[in-house]
Amino acid sequence: MDNVITVKNLTKKFGNFTAVDSISFNVKKGEIFGFLGPNGSGKTTTIRMMLGLLQPTDGDINVLGIEVDHQALALRSRIGYMSQKFSLYNDLTVRQNLNFYGAAYGLAPQVLQKRIDETLEMAGLEGKGNIKTQELSGGWRQRLALGVAILHNPEVIFLDEPTAGVDPVSRRAFWELLYELVKQDVTVFVTTHYMDEAEHCQRLGFILNGQLIAYGAPGEIKDNTFSAPVLELAPENPTEAMRAIQLAVESGEIKADDVELYGSFVHVFSSDPKIEKNVKKFLQKNQIAVKHTTMIEPSLEDVFIASVRKNGNSVIQQK
Repeated sequence: MDNVITVKNLTKKFGNFTAVDSISFNVKKGEIFGFLGPNGSGKTTTIRMMLGLLQPTDGDINVLGIEVDHQALALRSRIGYMSQKFSLYNDLTVRQNLNFYGAAYGLAPQVLQKRIDETLEMAGLEGKGNIKTQELSGGWRQRLALGVAILHNPEVIFLDEPTAGVDPVSRRAFWELLYELVKQDVTVFVTTHYMDEAEHCQRLGFILNGQLIAYGAPGEIKDNTFSAPVLELAPENPTEAMRAIQLAVESGEIKADDVELYGSFVHVFSSDPKIEKNVKKFLQKNQIAVKHTTMIEPSLEDVFIASVRKNGNSVIQQK
């Protein structure tokens, strides 16, 4: 696949503050590329520079063969954008919103009506065309916003936190729509802080404090971060068990790289082939009750936490 987005040494400074710090990556045609990081990590600043809405301090951005810094206007008709905040008109109906934005894109009337019908079908909004946008639920509003972003058949769509605040069922339905777009060779660049959504992406970039700390396919990132499966424990008191194991790691009684709380579970990261046996022995000796233990494949949340621990301190110290 050809690269449709190439970013080289992209930097953005606001006075003495560096929001994006010399990051480089590419996005291939027809893939979903996930740009992940916590709030304030530089995701939105990056996407705004890629759209030509914000001038970079340094670096190069090429989208669809166009140098964004010099030819941003030439790019507008070929890309779609869905912003972090819902930006459609609540007092207009679904169809009126689509009509308004379709005309703004310059679509001819006969083409526009055909595209509106196709978009309503794609987004599952048939029968809702005459409903006022303010009456739609959060999930349906997100579908409408995506519909507006793809109304003019863009080759690349940029989605900035598209499912923030949306319930899990609606989030899943939204991602199913993205899969349908990718089948049509549309390229999707999506920012998110939901780690479970990263599993839906073909390739990823993890950003922390403006720096890219991991990059590649989900499987590659996992393999590069962990050399062995993760030990998962289900203790009756997860916090107590985690603290006890952490102390044992610090004293050298247990050989592990890290111990983290993961909901009601505790994850132990270690390359020691006897880690499960040794941890169970330690817990029994200290009378810490555990429902079960098992070796599992690391999740992308595990990977992100490990990447932050590995790179985060140096990144933060440089700020």
